[in-house]
Amino acid sequence: MLNPLHLRTLTAVLNAGSFAAAARRLGYTASAVSQQIAALERAVRMPLFERGAQTITPTPAARYLVSRAYDVLAALDALEEDVRGMSEGTIGRLRLGSFPTASQRLLPIALASYAGTHPSVETVLDEGEPDELIPLLRAGELDLALVYRYDPVPRAWPRDLQEIGLLEEELLLLLPGGHSLAAAETVALDDLKQETWVSTREGTAGASCLRRLCAPAGYEPRVDYRSNDYGVIRGLVRSGLGVALVPALAHVPSQGVVTARLSGVEARRRIAAVHRGTNPAVTGAVWSLCQAAARLAAELPSVRTSSATPTKSGA
Repeated sequence: MLNPLHLRTLTAVLNAGSFAAAARRLGYTASAVSQQIAALERAVRMPLFERGAQTITPTPAARYLVSRAYDVLAALDALEEDVRGMSEGTIGRLRLGSFPTASQRLLPIALASYAGTHPSVETVLDEGEPDELIPLLRAGELDLALVYRYDPVPRAWPRDLQEIGLLEEELLLLLPGGHSLAAAETVALDDLKQETWVSTREGTAGASCLRRLCAPAGYEPRVDYRSNDYGVIRGLVRSGLGVALVPALAHVPSQGVVTARLSGVEARRRIAAVHRGTNPAVTGAVWSLCQAAARLAAELPSVRTSSATPTKSGA
């Protein structure tokens, strides 16, 4: 098998005209160059130089090898550059998972920035809830996933995953424009005992959060309408069919819907990026996500960047 190092040395000798001159260019000793050429001659089973007392003359076999070696070595250089880029996270493929709200509000900012700084990284996106994304991440089918949890609904991610906090959102109360509490800046849960609620589907973290927040006020919220589409939830509230509690990023100001904060409630939804640390491209993606999170926090008063630092998940 031909050694690429020996081919480089042969090329240097032909270009320089002697073993000594090639050694100076390569940073080797003349003896090392001679030994590499001898090893290459054994590999090809042909002499590559006619050696005189003070001169060397390349044989036709040497000239042929060098003529073919240029393309081979150029391809090897390109491969080495690609491998270096992969190890630095500037070349390759990033498989990203996200939930719908983050896909709508956070990802467009982050991915536009990431594509600008990492044009040679192919990014593919899959969408789902945390319970769907985490198994894909652990199985190696995703490199990075955006997930969330609500303060009243404790959730720990598997300990083999790294977690980076991105955003903390307030939970906003949505009321129809004509509601009796529409002018209030803050509303107590005690004042909502008789309300009909619009919520996410049963079994979701959002539905569990609403139920747990209402429990200290002494009631189970009456939920007549359920949807995991926050656009549908806003539409139902706008039509006067109920009130809703949604995370800040899920709300888009619209006519006929007013927002209020819950008094005495500090619960938030927390968004994080989790990964296994096996794809170098994740580093740049996390940086872009953090920058996008900071931009959203500066634009939206009900959102702030997470105070969490990267730690092992589950801590």
